Amino acid sequence: MSASEIQPLLMVVDDETSNRELLRRRLERCGYDVMCATSGHEAMSLLDARVPELLLLDIRMPGMSGLEVLSEVRRTHTQTELPVIMVTAEPGSETAVLALDLGANDYVTKPVDFPLALARIRTQLALRRAVGDLRVSEERYALAANGSRDGLWDWDMASRRVFFSPRWKAQLGYGETELSDDPGEWFQRVHPEDLVRLQADIAAHSSGKAPHFENEHRIRRKDGVFRWMLSCGLALRDKAGRPVRMVGSQTDVTVGKTADPLTGLASRLLLVDRLERAVMRSKRDRCGLFAVLLLDVDRFKRVNDGLGPAVGDELLRQMATRLRNCLREEDTVARGAWPEDGMVLSRLGGDEFAVLVEGVRNVGDVLKVTERIRESLLEPCMVSGHEMTLTASIGIALSSEGYDRPEDILRDADTAMYFAKESGRSGFAIFDGAMRTRAVQRLQMEADLRHGLERGELELFYQPILSLADRKLRGFEALVRWRHPSRGLIHPGEFIPLAEDSGLILPLGRWIFEEACRQLSEWQDIADPDDPLTLHVNFSARQLVQGDLAKQIAETLHRYGVDTSRVRVKLEITETAMLEKSSSVQELLKRLGEMAVGVSIDDFGTGYSSLSQLQRFPVQTLKVDRSFVSRLPHTDSLEIIRTIIGLAHQLGMDLIAEGVETEDQASQLQKLGCEFAQGYHFSVPVDAKAASGLLEARYPRLLEAAATL
Repeated sequence: MSASEIQPLLMVVDDETSNRELLRRRLERCGYDVMCATSGHEAMSLLDARVPELLLLDIRMPGMSGLEVLSEVRRTHTQTELPVIMVTAEPGSETAVLALDLGANDYVTKPVDFPLALARIRTQLALRRAVGDLRVSEERYALAANGSRDGLWDWDMASRRVFFSPRWKAQLGYGETELSDDPGEWFQRVHPEDLVRLQADIAAHSSGKAPHFENEHRIRRKDGVFRWMLSCGLALRDKAGRPVRMVGSQTDVTVGKTADPLTGLASRLLLVDRLERAVMRSKRDRCGLFAVLLLDVDRFKRVNDGLGPAVGDELLRQMATRLRNCLREEDTVARGAWPEDGMVLSRLGGDEFAVLVEGVRNVGDVLKVTERIRESLLEPCMVSGHEMTLTASIGIALSSEGYDRPEDILRDADTAMYFAKESGRSGFAIFDGAMRTRAVQRLQMEADLRHGLERGELELFYQPILSLADRKLRGFEALVRWRHPSRGLIHPGEFIPLAEDSGLILPLGRWIFEEACRQLSEWQDIADPDDPLTLHVNFSARQLVQGDLAKQIAETLHRYGVDTSRVRVKLEITETAMLEKSSSVQELLKRLGEMAVGVSIDDFGTGYSSLSQLQRFPVQTLKVDRSFVSRLPHTDSLEIIRTIIGLAHQLGMDLIAEGVETEDQASQLQKLGCEFAQGYHFSVPVDAKAASGLLEARYPRLLEAAATL
């Protein structure tokens, strides 16, 4: 039997057998368990062994009267714990009043009106259960309040009083009796910047616009330090829906707001707070300087993607340790645990760290800190079994620029870091006004490129690829140009890196391939099936990792009716792009081969591939980078090119030399066994109309044709 099915136990005490048995039988038929006593002494003896939930007690009994039993019962049991209903045969009220004064809960008269008696029994049992439930609830609340790490509050809207639990007060550094129940004890301590939002969130829940109340805000402790608190609550409403009470909790979330869970160092939030103080101090003390160093880990994405996020996380932890060990106590480093004073490390996000350097006299002091950081990172470290050398690009912003807001100095440090990254690994740059101008121009150019894609300002040019043996046209490389409405024709070197950084490379790359296929579908009617024309189209690393790239390519070829038996399409990718996601790229290249789409490795010799790596990929062509071709006939370049050609031939690949600008270079490449070449010696990249003319004429030498373009 479950707890809810247990029947209430009643005790009937009466010296008259007929009265006692009649009550017992009728009560049992109503579902109660009944125990009986024939005298007051027997009743007291039974109560020592088991206490019922209600006592029906006859007043007049020989030996020990009912009133005497009642007096003894009330010594150990309250009216709530053991309700007592007196049974009296006396018609007057004097005895009943005396019983009530001694602690009886109610009374009935003989002969007993059973329905009335039953109603009074049920009423007393219901009151007993209600009071018991309330006591359990109060005990549970008291235990929760005392055992919880959160502070509890209970706001009576009518009286405008708030009960604050001892823990709530302790969170603010106060003792149990130090704060009143005035709501101002809460709101007057909230940070001015957070107060309006806190009051708005309370009002939203009170009015029913929000299902519950929840707000994070700063609140001032007794020692004057602000802590971040999360306050949550729920309103209790009357029948009209008006809030009469709101109860809730307060949790100290300062550590979560100011600490980075990865490294245990401080977060951006703390850095901004320290920067605010530094800005205010610099305004008071015109001679005091500070600087922000923003660090971005070089090649972190390659580590994270190639070795996995667990290795990347360990790398960031070791980076934080290096910074912590090499900085002075008065430097503040953004990414970690936060003492009230001294050095603080804090994370800005991803692989970015920031250092707040205070108390410097000039730029030289800042550069000393910068150099100390760079040197500390150069020492090789072991990360999950991999030996690595950490480097970072560093952007520096000095307070001498006259900052009013932390956001501004962080913005300028980020701008300087971007320029440092452009100069190569482990570089640094100090922010100046010209950088801001260039950054604004870069943002404008990004917006212009986005609009340029929408307005059709992009155009493909085609650079011929020739056979060095007979100098005949064998194909083209498609190269994108941007006809800017005010700047004129812009070459890809200016906007492709921007497209890569901004993500525009994906829609731009799709457009380039579609336009190339559209043009190729026109040329395939001109091309000789026995000597197929080849069109090379560049693909970036970001394009290669698209899960549906093979499907995109197949659909585009089909849409434009490109017949790969008459013309050839080759994707040009770099060694780095091929190797960074080798498993997914390998699957992609396999699917491209099934579509008769070839692959060419661009800028070969400048990456990190090896013979064993190249053998894993279905590659048909290597393109010798122009940096080697331009140094011909120097011996070092000659030997490098000879090695590349030998490697390609061993793997059954053909060679295209890029950047051929002289006849001597073309002749030497031909003697070394290079099959194809492209460069200004033969033709500059030309528009589609000129390329169609070259294809139709099939010039044996394009030097003369190029001069007329």
